[in-house]
Amino acid sequence: MHSVPAFYLRTALELPESAYRWVWSQKRSETLLLRFRVSTWNELHRGALEPDTAHTVVGKRYESTYSIYQSFSCTVGQLEAQPMQPETSNKVTLGPLPGSEKRYLQKTRNDGAELRVPFRQVRLSDDSCFPLYDCSGPFTDPAAEIDVTQGLQQVRLSYLNQREELTEEVRSIGMPGQFKRKTLVARAGKRCTQMHYARKGEITPEMEFVALRENLEPEFVMNEVSRGRAIIPANVNHTELEPMAIGRNFLVKINANIGNSAVRSSIEDEVEKMVWATRWGADTIMDLSTGKDIHETREWIIRNSPVPVGTVPIYQALEKVDGKPEELTWEIYRDTLIEQAQQGVDYFTIHAGVLLRFVPTTAARVTGIVSRGGSIMARWMLAHHKENFLYTHWDDICEIMAAYDISFSIGDGLRPGSIADANDEAQFGELKVQGDLTRRAWEFDVQVMNEGPGHVPMNKIKENMDRQLEWCDEAPFYTLGPLTTDIAPGYDHITSAIGAAMIGWYGTAMLCYVTPKEHLGLPDKEDVRQGVVTYKIAAHAADLAKGHPGAQLRDDALSRARFEFRWKDQYNLSLDPERARSFHDETLPGEGSSVAHFCSMCGPKFCSMEITHQIRKMQSEENNDANAENSDAAAGMEQKSREFLEMGGKIYVADQKE
Repeated sequence: MHSVPAFYLRTALELPESAYRWVWSQKRSETLLLRFRVSTWNELHRGALEPDTAHTVVGKRYESTYSIYQSFSCTVGQLEAQPMQPETSNKVTLGPLPGSEKRYLQKTRNDGAELRVPFRQVRLSDDSCFPLYDCSGPFTDPAAEIDVTQGLQQVRLSYLNQREELTEEVRSIGMPGQFKRKTLVARAGKRCTQMHYARKGEITPEMEFVALRENLEPEFVMNEVSRGRAIIPANVNHTELEPMAIGRNFLVKINANIGNSAVRSSIEDEVEKMVWATRWGADTIMDLSTGKDIHETREWIIRNSPVPVGTVPIYQALEKVDGKPEELTWEIYRDTLIEQAQQGVDYFTIHAGVLLRFVPTTAARVTGIVSRGGSIMARWMLAHHKENFLYTHWDDICEIMAAYDISFSIGDGLRPGSIADANDEAQFGELKVQGDLTRRAWEFDVQVMNEGPGHVPMNKIKENMDRQLEWCDEAPFYTLGPLTTDIAPGYDHITSAIGAAMIGWYGTAMLCYVTPKEHLGLPDKEDVRQGVVTYKIAAHAADLAKGHPGAQLRDDALSRARFEFRWKDQYNLSLDPERARSFHDETLPGEGSSVAHFCSMCGPKFCSMEITHQIRKMQSEENNDANAENSDAAAGMEQKSREFLEMGGKIYVADQKE
């Protein structure tokens, strides 16, 4: 029996991807020994592998997980004679988007805190540059050293260390893998939330970071957070975070949901989904894992996430009682909150507005209760015939949130799951309770946003926004869509983006994306990409409609590039440069097409923009000719004027005869 490096086996035997891909996510720039148990060369060649009982888990080191028997004609020496460099262990997408460069706006505050605010710079064909908001983190920075087993650089640690309100504590559950971080919490009787500092009139590094990122005054950011009209989700234990703001007077943000299920996905897949989603523009990530290894999956996501991470803690609490809602207790849920708080989760979705009296009002609905969290709590309440323990323990939850600066995303557990159920008694009853819970959380200086629907036809969308602003005192609204029709499975990223653009225009601060797989299955990478880009369209359309300062600059720059046939600039300024270029090159490939004054839609003779250029050229030439004629006429008039003056300036003169 011999140990053979996995990358040698791959080269010599051409094993299928499924045989080795997941093992390589263990470590970076090191050789992992992978051993297979096989009986013949052919069995090894076709990848018939039998794993040992010692199962390889991402983040944990196992020297060998498979056995190989020398029952084929190739020797270990022959395998080693065909070396191949090991693939990156990270298995994440790296590098900038086409035509873009990673840049940073740097500032040293008076308190010594160093701010390094990222942005994406698109270099145009005339060598000018166009800056864009960027939330992709160091994964698009070629100069950054990325090792997902170690996590990202702790960019907030220096200024968190200066806060006297914080102290270290021991985690309830140890940190998995090779991650090394200290765990922070507010001292007894102290608060460490962004709202707390804002109400004291203190501009934190996080607030100034947001101000630089959105081209705003720091005082404006502080006032919005103090008022509760904006939040900066920033758990003191998410030290890798690049701070951002959610509020209706800021750019409309989007969230991407990721997470494994009981039947699909892995830790490695979820980390890549997070990197992939932020690459295309996700401002926050929600880990909605319901499968195995929930805690460890979340740790890997947070340690590598440059954006805020949200969760629904009831999912992990339910896992602890083997999926039986009636066996949930406040103590189990409380411990789950603390475990996730110590990891660095930035906002919790908590379905405290689903009250016992609302459950009967859902009986006549077409689709009943469609929220997982809402249905779990409804079942618990009916099993015990008691009020929702999330509601009765709200103050206890607020104390935990305040100790770690975790923001509330008060769940919409009774949101409508069909057009027929939109704006009904159950939905609006819960929204009113959300308002009460929001004001109670503010008493603890805890930041809050409210979750909203759901499935709502276009004519009923504005009512949702108006009532939320009134009942929840202008706390940020965070909505799923809403989906404006129920007839398009496979296209619900589009049905929901219509509603998202509308409600964003009316004042929603963050939009939760929907992928083409909505209602159908767990999204993969391509689904995530389509969902994120579709929602970036909705968010930007809302910013334009609201008249957000600077929102139109990108539209104008791209429109000029389009009219001037600067194809590469048009691609690179778009939300998805790769998709734009691939569509163009499908029918007009080659470098020459990148300077052509037409596309395959109209061809060279029917391009309206090229015809417009020709018209303008003709007008310019005609104007030049007219100017020339006018110039000759003016010269003649000038000559006659001189003659008139030379003759004494008299209107009538005697006829001079020879």
